[in-house]
Amino acid sequence: MQIELSSTEALVEARVQGEIDGRTAPEVQERLLPFARTHAKLLIDMTQVSFLSSAGLRMLLLLYRQFSQRSGEILLVGVPEEIRDTMSMTGFSNFFTLADTREEALAKRP
Repeated sequence: MQIELSSTEALVEARVQGEIDGRTAPEVQERLLPFARTHAKLLIDMTQVSFLSSAGLRMLLLLYRQFSQRSGEILLVGVPEEIRDTMSMTGFSNFFTLADTREEALAKRP
């Protein structure tokens, strides 16, 4: 699993590649959680995520809670169809802004 980060004053972008499971979710959380204190928006590019386990869903929910406590937002880009279906069935998609491209996600920002 790989994570590439870039940021501006208000927006952090994370490009995640590989599987997010019980082994890798803690690393993703550790890398992204500190930004909840310093940034209003987190954009996670999931185009190259091949698998998201329940541990990955829990990690996303924890990030959502931390960002929303400060009126922040998480934008998920390029979520593979299988993962999107799981998020929809479990209600997780209601917590995030989902978009196919970075440009589309940024256009949806309030």
